[in-house]
Amino acid sequence: MEKEQKKLLRTVKSFAKTNLKKSTIQIINTLPPLFVLLTLAVFLFYVHWSLAIICSIVASCFLVRTFIIFHDCCHGSYLKKQKHNDLLGNITGLMTFFPYRKWRREHMAHHAGSGNLEKRGIGDIWVMTVEEYREASRFNRLLYRAYRNPFVMFVLGPFFLVFISNRFNSKNIKQKERLNTWLHNVLLVIIHGSLIYLLGPAVYFAVFAPMVFISGMIGIWLFYIQHTFEDSYFEEPSEWDFVKASIDGSSFYKLPKFLHWVTGNIGYHHVHHLNPRIPNYELESTHNNVTPLHHATSITLKESLASLKYKLYDEKHKHFITFREFSQKYNFS
Repeated sequence: MEKEQKKLLRTVKSFAKTNLKKSTIQIINTLPPLFVLLTLAVFLFYVHWSLAIICSIVASCFLVRTFIIFHDCCHGSYLKKQKHNDLLGNITGLMTFFPYRKWRREHMAHHAGSGNLEKRGIGDIWVMTVEEYREASRFNRLLYRAYRNPFVMFVLGPFFLVFISNRFNSKNIKQKERLNTWLHNVLLVIIHGSLIYLLGPAVYFAVFAPMVFISGMIGIWLFYIQHTFEDSYFEEPSEWDFVKASIDGSSFYKLPKFLHWVTGNIGYHHVHHLNPRIPNYELESTHNNVTPLHHATSITLKESLASLKYKLYDEKHKHFITFREFSQKYNFS
């Protein structure tokens, strides 16, 4: 088994190569269209405000793609030189409202401990096990239920990310990250404050609010579905295995071709977790050409909606269960 895993890792590693041409093409077909759509939305506002909102909704697709570029820069997989990844990552971070160094550190922690029950809590969707929920106080159970409510997660979640989570530094972090976050915040205030002043509040919010909100919802949903499905993988540290966590604990989200394009192929999440140095534009070919990757759990768009009901991870039976199943089994209200 160990030899097979090492062989798989070596095979996948051969796809972890930055292609400057592909990266450049993706930048060109993502960032300029985003700016064009936002500019068009401003002009359309004066025709009718609803047209600006429609244009903003279309722009959200390109903001999601911008985030994927940012995401790859955080992994150092988008451009060959790290300083170029850092520069592009900071620029796209400003565009997507994510401070580069803070999110990179948290996301790396997520990759290092995905599926490890003792390494939850940084860069993750909050997951409680059955035993943790049984032993939790009534307040913490209510808090967890509220957090896992779809309205809170997907409607309030984008506001929390943009205005709270991404704006503050964690404790005991390096000065470089702390300064990066504060500089990011200052630049956001200057840029968007200037836009509000120049365009006026009505135009600004009609153009930018729908785009940021919808792209935020999409981002949270993708992160949720990529690790929350019935037979996902979670283990204690002594039993945790990186390859199993990558393939069994990350889904292959089978989306229509257009949606794979919009989301930068992040639906091939099992491939990404196995080797995060693979650029987003190589994830599909890696999956198609490496047979063992075909064993990852695949979820269609229709099937993914069922994952909303999964709330608690049952360590004993190795799968997610619903709150109703928990109540029936343990007679909890």
